[in-house]
Amino acid sequence: MGHATRCVPIIRTLLSSGNTVILGTTSLTEKIFKEEFPELKHLQLPEYDISYSSILPLWLKLGTQYTKVLKAIKSEHEIVEEYIAVHNINVVISDNRYGLYSKNAHSIIVCHQLSLKTPFFQKWSNSTHVELLKKFNEVWVPDYEEKDAKLAGELSENVFGLNCKYIGPLSRLEKREAEIRYDYLFLLSGPEPTQTDLLKSVIDKLKSYKGKAVIISSSSFKIDLPANIILIKLPNANELSQLIAESKTIVCRSGYSTLMDIYLLEKKELILIPTPGQTEQEYLAEYWSKKFKSVHLAESQLGNHSF
Repeated sequence: MGHATRCVPIIRTLLSSGNTVILGTTSLTEKIFKEEFPELKHLQLPEYDISYSSILPLWLKLGTQYTKVLKAIKSEHEIVEEYIAVHNINVVISDNRYGLYSKNAHSIIVCHQLSLKTPFFQKWSNSTHVELLKKFNEVWVPDYEEKDAKLAGELSENVFGLNCKYIGPLSRLEKREAEIRYDYLFLLSGPEPTQTDLLKSVIDKLKSYKGKAVIISSSSFKIDLPANIILIKLPNANELSQLIAESKTIVCRSGYSTLMDIYLLEKKELILIPTPGQTEQEYLAEYWSKKFKSVHLAESQLGNHSF
């Protein structure tokens, strides 16, 4: 969903320049795009249908589904070729969907992770990834090009000589001035079951908390909460912007789309809990702890942290 939300400002810019935009959606992204752009035509894209685990590290679980991902890439490539012919499409902009390219349209991929961080087979992983990126005419990197200004650190460095355009960080949220109402905002995101696992840990941690906190999650997990703790499911962009402005400290995963939101909203007090086994998030949490003085907290350490 983070990949969908960060495309919103790109789509707004395209529309303001007089372009006709067609949205490629899945069941996961359809709600966001219909909320933001109800007037635009939607075309259905295949699901990657990746499953995640509470036990296996993310890199290992993804590795076991490599063949499934390649099939999905092949399928979406065939579909986009058909869409281009039927709808007379001139430009295709993909956010981390590696099959959405064509020789019949100018093809752009939005990607902040040019250099992968993997615990094993890093050379092979980067070589395979670069070959996928080279199928596109351009790579748009949602980060700053200058090394000292980078939000993604080494991840967004163009070390493989790709045709990159650095377009700066992206967010659909708006910075607001507001009185602080909540001590903590727990902004939970990411795939299941890892999101619900973290939600359960947060709720358990807050049982004896006396301050005011708000939790945002898309999890379907149900529980009774004390009056000082509020649970909100999937607020819209305006509501989320307001809640972030009204919160003193943000506690969240270190996914890059979330980090761009927090950076552009200029929230300084930040506790980052990377998804266990997701090497990109683990790197970003460590990088932000050094660059922005954020607190880097492993999920296993949550119970020992004082709120």
